[in-house]
Amino acid sequence: MANNKAKLYVFSAPSGSGKTTIVRDVLKNFSEFVFSVSATTRKRRSTEKEGVDYYFISEDEFKKKIDNGEFVEWEKFYDYYYGTIKSLVDGNLAKGLSTVFEVDVKGAISIKKVYKNSVLIFIAPPSIDVLKDRLIKRNTETDEDLEKRIERAEMELSFKDQFDYVVSNVNLEEAKKEVKKIIEKEI
Repeated sequence: MANNKAKLYVFSAPSGSGKTTIVRDVLKNFSEFVFSVSATTRKRRSTEKEGVDYYFISEDEFKKKIDNGEFVEWEKFYDYYYGTIKSLVDGNLAKGLSTVFEVDVKGAISIKKVYKNSVLIFIAPPSIDVLKDRLIKRNTETDEDLEKRIERAEMELSFKDQFDYVVSNVNLEEAKKEVKKIIEKEI
């Protein structure tokens, strides 16, 4: 029997906002929560594990799942598809497991439409300039990719008012504490 207290905690943020670090902290502090593993068509990196980091599937298989309505949300980024498989979410809820998601803003809104009691948390950078500095210091983007990420960040920031909570990540430790308080309140 499903535990009615199980919730979906959905995190979104522009790249470089600290979302992944905060999500890892949530999973550490709430060990009973599970992480929603997305499917993708991108190739697996040497450090990634199937079913842990992503479910790696072919583009044809992904498109069949789209046609069959098997995704709660999906998006195409930089030539690759990413999506959340509905049956896995339903399985977690049926087991009474609260689930943590790390998805783009449109995906978060889609999840909320299907699962009304989802808790949407947006991690905001202090400003676009700070975000740009963080991305430059990460040194993982080409100049072209950096510009794409900044453009995308501006679009993502326009969605933040549709989230239940907005946490400004000026100071990472403070942002982690704020997220922890939000989850404790929601539990």
